[in-house]
Amino acid sequence: MKRKKHLRQLKHKRHGKRLLLLVAIFIAAIGLTWGGVRIYAQVAGAPPITVPSASAFVDKDGEKIGDHFANERRYWVELEDVSPFMIDALLSVEDHTFYEHNGFNVKRIAGAIIANIKSGGKAQGASTITQQFARNLYLSHEKTWTRKLHEALYAYRLEIFYSKDDILEGYLNTVYFGHGMYGVEAASRYYFGKAAKDLTLAEASLLAGVPKGPSIYSPIVDIDKSKERQAIILALMVENEKITEADKTAAQTQEIALKNDAFQDKNSAPYFLDVAWQEASEILRKKQMDISEGGWVVKTTLNQKHQEAADFAVANRMPEGELQVSFVSIEPKTGAVTAMVGGRNYSDSPFNRATQAQRQPGSTLKPFLYAAALEKRYNPLTFLDVPQTTFTFDGNEKYTPKNANDKFAEHEISMTQALALSDNIYAVKVLEDIGYKAFRDIGKRFDLPIGKANSPRIALGSEEMSLYRLTTAYNRLASSGKAVTPTTILSITNNKGEVVYEYEPPEEVEQALSKADSFLVTTMMQAMFNPNYNDYAYVTGNDIAPYLTQDSYAAKTGTTNSDQWIVGYSPSITAGVWNGYDQGKNLDGGVTKYIWLDFMERVNAGKKQSFKKPKGISEVKVEIKSGKLASRSCDKQATVFVKNNDVPTERCIKFDIFDVNTWDSFFDSLPSSILGAPPKQ
Repeated sequence: MKRKKHLRQLKHKRHGKRLLLLVAIFIAAIGLTWGGVRIYAQVAGAPPITVPSASAFVDKDGEKIGDHFANERRYWVELEDVSPFMIDALLSVEDHTFYEHNGFNVKRIAGAIIANIKSGGKAQGASTITQQFARNLYLSHEKTWTRKLHEALYAYRLEIFYSKDDILEGYLNTVYFGHGMYGVEAASRYYFGKAAKDLTLAEASLLAGVPKGPSIYSPIVDIDKSKERQAIILALMVENEKITEADKTAAQTQEIALKNDAFQDKNSAPYFLDVAWQEASEILRKKQMDISEGGWVVKTTLNQKHQEAADFAVANRMPEGELQVSFVSIEPKTGAVTAMVGGRNYSDSPFNRATQAQRQPGSTLKPFLYAAALEKRYNPLTFLDVPQTTFTFDGNEKYTPKNANDKFAEHEISMTQALALSDNIYAVKVLEDIGYKAFRDIGKRFDLPIGKANSPRIALGSEEMSLYRLTTAYNRLASSGKAVTPTTILSITNNKGEVVYEYEPPEEVEQALSKADSFLVTTMMQAMFNPNYNDYAYVTGNDIAPYLTQDSYAAKTGTTNSDQWIVGYSPSITAGVWNGYDQGKNLDGGVTKYIWLDFMERVNAGKKQSFKKPKGISEVKVEIKSGKLASRSCDKQATVFVKNNDVPTERCIKFDIFDVNTWDSFFDSLPSSILGAPPKQ
């Protein structure tokens, strides 16, 4: 018996030693694991807690005009700018021991593990706010043990390197509340139309229930389920001594007004902002920066008065129906884009017809053809015969251009009158005379696609382009021929307040066209508003000419079967307008000229301005029909500008006894002997 007892004691001792050894090994393993995790965390360092947030856009005066979001709608707010009700509600329902644990709630984790083992399911539940924040920042939402392990490692690193307030602030700004809203500020604005700091207990407790299942508990999706979830949260807040029973009852009975129907992007110029976003993205990319990080403050060239004028003109003039519109305005000297409209309604169609739509510009290309002609010794008073004409090219191909009213002049007309009437025969004859190379060279300098085919049709704008590109070319004419490049960005500031980009105008800008020729093209384009040039057709600006309050407008219209254009400028602003249908169906009428008129009159009101005449240019008054120097008795007259060596020397001879010029001409025509003058040596 004693031997058996002794053997049992030895056996128990051996078991005890083994148990102690196992415990020691287990403790050592835990210690080594913990030490390894600690070393890993220190080596890995602090994980970044920045998230993409809205980038703010301001106009040229620094006034906010809108936000832009890379992927998610969020507005980052400091913890102190969140309602205490919201903080208490989320902590009560998601992690009431948040300020006590080190990133993990061991009791909840153990309970979740047991529940998952019993159910045979994957890892679920028990996540602290720190773990949820780690998942929101770095991981997917798949329910696997691998993801939970990574989540735990990130959570541990967050707890080591950041304060509890930092973690809570990050969580509040990253949690998803449904309907594309991330963070409490975006959610509060969307659901209740107010800032997160102004949320009431009723609103906060309702909102705090959404993250568990936005597609289930959103009050917009199902108000009853949302209310049930709110009741649970209010009960937990009472249990955690954050509110009283009376507070709970009052919150549950309070009627809540949802404001999501009134929620909208308050962007003053959404089409403009899209273009500015793209330009800012490219600027930052060249600096090895990523705009998708968010938090940028982008100062743009937008002039809100110009944008309002453009929006008003479009809204006031556009008829009901499918007819579309686009508009852009640019400052001649700086290239600053001041306003843009890309369609009737951005919400219906964000497709920007000012920058993205490629259409045939028609006769709006003629000023550039005539600019090329000026370089080939043409002048504004160069006359050509322009009857109906069939042109032959490429051996035997025929082309018979028509004018808008199917009529043709029965006499010669000047280049100025041809531009005012938009005569197509004159344009094609000029192209045939100066050659395709000269026209393409001008196109290259003005960044205009002229067309590769040697076809007379290119004189009438057969190559497609955008309104933005065409208006940029006109803006170069307006800037005395300088090849000014348009821009929408003045500066970019990062989320630390550091200016990372500031626009600097180039010291020198190439001349796309000489100042003299640019001025002459400009003055020829002014003729479209002068009814004295009416002939077999009205000048193209005849219908809006009576409403113009200034003389300093130069423009050109263009019309195709499916497009209507006008682009023009004053000394201070260039503007282009397009009308047409997205599907390119035939256009039976448009309002481009009236939109342009409304905008130009509004932004130029009260300004005294004129186009500056360069050296080498003379101002003369001529008879329009003949181009000869005018006397009072001549037919329709106009003031034109020509280079000094192109000034007419012959007068239109029509005797008027009351006109000094007539008498001068008369005496000049008499032989010297009659006047008693000595004979010429």
